[in-house]
Amino acid sequence: MIDNIDVKHVFEEPIIIDNESVFPGEYGLVRMNVGRLPSDTKIDIIAHIFRSKNPGPCVLLLGGVHGDEINGIEIVRRSLEEDVFANLDRGSVIAIPLLNVFGFINFSREVPDGKDVNRSFPGTSRGSLASRVANTLTKKILPYVDVALDFHTGGSSRFNFPQIRYSKVDKLAEELAIVFGTRFIIQKPVIPKSFRKTARLNKIPTLVFEGGESVRLDGHAISVGVQGLKRVFAHLEMTHHPTQNNNTKSIIIRKTSWQRAPYSGIFIWSKSSGHFVKKGEPLGVLKDAYGNKSITVSASRDGYIIGHSNASVVNQGDALFHIGYEISEV
Repeated sequence: MIDNIDVKHVFEEPIIIDNESVFPGEYGLVRMNVGRLPSDTKIDIIAHIFRSKNPGPCVLLLGGVHGDEINGIEIVRRSLEEDVFANLDRGSVIAIPLLNVFGFINFSREVPDGKDVNRSFPGTSRGSLASRVANTLTKKILPYVDVALDFHTGGSSRFNFPQIRYSKVDKLAEELAIVFGTRFIIQKPVIPKSFRKTARLNKIPTLVFEGGESVRLDGHAISVGVQGLKRVFAHLEMTHHPTQNNNTKSIIIRKTSWQRAPYSGIFIWSKSSGHFVKKGEPLGVLKDAYGNKSITVSASRDGYIIGHSNASVVNQGDALFHIGYEISEV
């Protein structure tokens, strides 16, 4: 069990969100309105709140910051469906399966004005929809949160091998990342105006899970995400649900780089995410549409492929492979 979590909220007091109060031992469902569409349709963020009768940390589970990243949504949804938090041994859980409702219903990463919610934190209540969504999470949810798990996938046509990302300066997040148990654990600095940046400023240890690609369910990534969060909750002594034996050796990756297309054309890859490659090893071929040219794309360094492009037609400079290096096993 981790004893050095900075618990922010006095446990005996209710969690109060939009005038809804949830006391120890209770369950609550809260709808937070963040705006309306031109059709006058309300956009609400829905949060499930589970509270044990026993004091402990409050963990936030967050999916759908990017509305088209449905694996993350499904991981949180499935944990609710399996009643993982129905009988907490201690502490509280705030589960938000879908943050970016507009993006979800429009198969989009962004909101109407093209803004990215994950580049809009901490947000403002008078800003655009992205800013309002970020502000709602920052002001109404984060004051209660002690640990955050944020679930994502790769972007459009980009597949991410299941992985956990954390800031190397956050030792508590590093410990939880190892407990989560993905094959790849990646040290990544926080990005300005991101959720993880705001969480860090609020001294909230945060893990970011990445698995699969957008607008496509991936059973393996979902299973890894669900089992990982169960292991974290068991480690925090908040639940006692059985988890699958984790026989995976985790690899900590300290640096990553993208290998990009040297030319435009039709790309056929021969190596995919999860493989270790040596410098100079063929990764795939680029072919022009007229049958005149074929160029081998070779690895620029030794490392693990942690993500790859599934795009069949690429432009010069497009990202093809995300390679992790400076590694160690745990």
